[in-house]
Amino acid sequence: MAFSAILRRSVARLAPVGAQIVRSQKQRQSSVFSALYRHASSPVMRPAFGSLSQIHHFSSPAAVKRTSSDENLLRVIEAEIQCAIEAEDQDKVEEAPDNFPFEIEDNPGEQTISLSRTYQGETINVVVHMPDIVSGEGAEDNEDDDNDDETENGTQSSIPLVVRISKKDGPSLEFGCTAFPDEIAIDTLAVKDPNASEEQVAYEGPDFADLDENLQKAFHKYLEIRGIKPSTTNFLHEYMISKDSREYLMWLKNLKSFVEA
Repeated sequence: MAFSAILRRSVARLAPVGAQIVRSQKQRQSSVFSALYRHASSPVMRPAFGSLSQIHHFSSPAAVKRTSSDENLLRVIEAEIQCAIEAEDQDKVEEAPDNFPFEIEDNPGEQTISLSRTYQGETINVVVHMPDIVSGEGAEDNEDDDNDDETENGTQSSIPLVVRISKKDGPSLEFGCTAFPDEIAIDTLAVKDPNASEEQVAYEGPDFADLDENLQKAFHKYLEIRGIKPSTTNFLHEYMISKDSREYLMWLKNLKSFVEA
């Protein structure tokens, strides 16, 4: 009994001492970790240690490759923009000539422009598409086909036109044309009824090339009087080349903005 009592008193006296020893060890460990953290966070050592997110970021090959690819793409786009700016300056056209009979509606970002005018109670609308540019490189002369207009036109730049001539309360005439330098070809001719149902399949007539030659000439004169003539379409050809350059430059700048975002 006496030994048990002595043992209990000894344990009771030693318990605070043991607890103090444990606390001292924990404090030393905490001090060591704090010192290491301050060391790693110092301005001198921070680049060497970095944060875990930075280490993960720079160790990710996909992230490095994606960033490098985007930067390279931006450099290529910027170089192309400089070329497009030079091309735009070269292709820039002056204002429409004084005798140009149409008003031009040109909306940035659109593939076409619209022309409009009135003539003796008629409303004339023209939709002008982007030019089909032929550089002439690789075009071979064919002595046997010197008089073949179709072969000659195939080596020339051109612009497609859709000409609609309408009156107040009746059908309209719609011409599909191709404008070459100093020449306009009529490809199609149709009579459009504004009151016709969409379910009706209207008779569109024969191919324009199959019409009587005198009738073809008369329709060419009909369009010429209304302003569809070489002096008009030659200017439109230059105008659409200029528009193509402007639209391409805008497209490149939109690409650059997207990649940079």
